[in-house]
Amino acid sequence: MELIEIADGILMARRETTGFGSANSTAIIEDDGITVVDACTVPAHSREFAEALAELGIPIRHLVYTSPHIDHVGGSTAYPLAAVYGTPETSALLDQPPNVEAYRHLAPELADDFAGLTTRSVSHSVQEAAWISSRIVVAPTHGQAGENLVVQIPDANVVIAGAMATFGVIPPAWAGNPTLWAEQLDTVLGWGATVVPGYGEPGGAPEVRALQEYLVACVAAGAGADMSEGDWQTWSNQRFHPANIERAALLAAGDASPPPTILALMGIS
Repeated sequence: MELIEIADGILMARRETTGFGSANSTAIIEDDGITVVDACTVPAHSREFAEALAELGIPIRHLVYTSPHIDHVGGSTAYPLAAVYGTPETSALLDQPPNVEAYRHLAPELADDFAGLTTRSVSHSVQEAAWISSRIVVAPTHGQAGENLVVQIPDANVVIAGAMATFGVIPPAWAGNPTLWAEQLDTVLGWGATVVPGYGEPGGAPEVRALQEYLVACVAAGAGADMSEGDWQTWSNQRFHPANIERAALLAAGDASPPPTILALMGIS
């Protein structure tokens, strides 16, 4: 795990790989408490970050889920005393048992870590933008999932986009809506000059625009356009690329079911 200082009191934990299951987690450190944004994929990952934060001697008061997907919530038990913020969709999905076998197919290197996996339920449902401390705003958005959250730190001009941003990594657009995601990224850009992604290095407007271009290209490819040219050809996690195009094509046809390509990657026939 690498710790990256984003700005004063904002610390991002980044794993060495960028494959599924290695999502970033970020902490906003204030005098009276710490807010953690996203809980990694498995408790072992989150515990490593939690132990580093414990050395500060400041309690972890809040945990924010930017997505209901396992790579953002799976390590939540490492923060047992934090209030948990998420959308109504995230709350509903976390009331269901985790699909451990599917996760093992998507991240086989974490197969043992998924044994007995549980996640913490949402304690504070967020349906509109709200201050959760003197420094932090939690705001709803959508596109990567049906409902997402992002975290704004206005005094630092930083937005923790979490699941709503992947830089240099093919995003998991197969579970969301690529068109809406691309549109919502304009709003995210208005909330901070520095953007902290769920995967990849911190960035800003150029990285967000590159992600937008990719998502728009997926929609076009779903309608039959060529997508053989683009910076995304060098991004990691290429195995999700066909599923993203398939998702866009299905949505265009009025079908919101999971793409068969991603079901195959999950071991679901």
